[in-house]
Amino acid sequence: MHDDIKQDFETASVKHFLFKSKLRSFLYGSGTAEGPIRDPNLCSLGKWINERALVTYKHLPEAHELNRVHRQIHEKANQLMDLRLAGETEQAITGLADVQVMADRIVQLLRAMEEKLRHGR
Repeated sequence: MHDDIKQDFETASVKHFLFKSKLRSFLYGSGTAEGPIRDPNLCSLGKWINERALVTYKHLPEAHELNRVHRQIHEKANQLMDLRLAGETEQAITGLADVQVMADRIVQLLRAMEEKLRHGR
């Protein structure tokens, strides 16, 4: 059971890491699909949140906080992508610092959820 939980949260962390690298790639001018960066429901972590966090782990307050912060990070990503598309590349890249703060919060929430579940709470 603990291995399943560990695996589930490792999967979520990887999905989160991929989102950050896709956003960074886009802002630095590499071609990458906009949909999963812009839309929290298309992104792979968003799917995990909708299918796992808000279903299997919905009893944890962190699951709902995770959903909220995840949606915020996508709002910020949209703002930065729009800046990039408007030619404001430097400003868009500067905004990655705000994304990192939210990204760190997402990692904290995932860890807190995993910790609670591993200790049967």
